[in-house]
Amino acid sequence: MKEIGKVYLHAVVDTFGSYAFGFLHVSKQPEAAVAVLHNDVLPFYRTLDLPVKAVLTDNGREFCGTEKHPYELYLELNAIEHRRTRVRTPKTNGFVERFNGTVLEEFFRVKMRETFYETVEALQADLDAWLVHYNTERPHLGYRNMGRRPIETVMSFVSQEG
Repeated sequence: MKEIGKVYLHAVVDTFGSYAFGFLHVSKQPEAAVAVLHNDVLPFYRTLDLPVKAVLTDNGREFCGTEKHPYELYLELNAIEHRRTRVRTPKTNGFVERFNGTVLEEFFRVKMRETFYETVEALQADLDAWLVHYNTERPHLGYRNMGRRPIETVMSFVSQEG
């Protein structure tokens, strides 16, 4: 973005139903990766009374480091197992890879052509609106969802558990 510089999408995708979360930040620092978990992912699943037991990430610096690494510490404090992909195997994290392609095609390429963004916050607001569409209105044809929307898949699990 011309006014702001590089902007990074910190994405989290539920592998059960493809429910997605996204947080835009001007850095790939661990604190931004923690923010999407703390502000969006964990509160969403808490409201459904579903524990987040594990997170799969690539081996980027925003996720991995020493035992005092902010992301590692956050996961430990929340009793979440940290699983990492094998190096140079993006297919291992296919849900996020697929989401990244979808958000690029359906959101970023469209919005960046039609809107001039002066702030990350303005772009985030539009991303949030698109995520509502992605999660609650857009059918997903993958084998997990089979034409259902991510929210339907997640809620079907909740109703089975309840």
